[in-house]
Amino acid sequence: MSIQDLEFTHKLADSADKISMARFGAMDLKIETKPDLTPVSDADRSVEEELRKLIANYSPQDSIIGEEFGHDGGGNREWILDPIDGTKNFVRGVPFWGTLIGLRVDGQMTTGMVSAPALGRRWFGATGLGSFLQTKTNSFQSERKLQVSKVSKLEDAYLGYSSQDRWEKKSQEEEFEKLLKKVWRARGFGDFIIHMMVAEGSLDLAMEPSLAIWDMAALIPIIREAGGNVTSLNNGDPLIEKSLVTTNGLLHEQTIRLFS
Repeated sequence: MSIQDLEFTHKLADSADKISMARFGAMDLKIETKPDLTPVSDADRSVEEELRKLIANYSPQDSIIGEEFGHDGGGNREWILDPIDGTKNFVRGVPFWGTLIGLRVDGQMTTGMVSAPALGRRWFGATGLGSFLQTKTNSFQSERKLQVSKVSKLEDAYLGYSSQDRWEKKSQEEEFEKLLKKVWRARGFGDFIIHMMVAEGSLDLAMEPSLAIWDMAALIPIIREAGGNVTSLNNGDPLIEKSLVTTNGLLHEQTIRLFS
């Protein structure tokens, strides 16, 4: 794992934050509907365009997979980008959105960056280097190492999820209802934030039944380096099976068993 790559993700996040924050809450924000009926703003496209330029200058041989402009290039190093995860929040002025930047090398996620500038928070990690939370305000900046919780029973666990209707669409509503009844507490924060709360130890597990590769890639190294476990609902590779379960590790087998 390259420290240089991790440092570069901070530069990417800095550039993304400047663009996205300048457009957050802007009266002239342009919003369109994509073919899958999800919104996209001019900020989504501007952020991804800038990140692609910076990556091309940093390492021209690397390939890029982005939500807005698809897959370019080949080779064993792939940058996976979600310029604004939580676009629905972004366009409504809700601060729970962020830029997700992941690096996959030889098929393995090695580096992850999640920057949520409207919250003043940035999560990042890399294989063998740990994962961290950086908190920024106008007056101070702090950084701490991330560590998942030690909760070992579902009955004591705090669960994060996106929305219940997504489980209906996947015909897994019954299994999800069982989990909701089993855990101590559950809240539908949605998007990247629930998985980063698992890495922080604030939540004990989080799950989503259907996601794209750019929704998940950056999260994986951060959670694993915090001591957590990341799989699909079938206990496989989330980037292939397109579902995501993140836990503190102690709860993983119990959770997966409910959906098997």
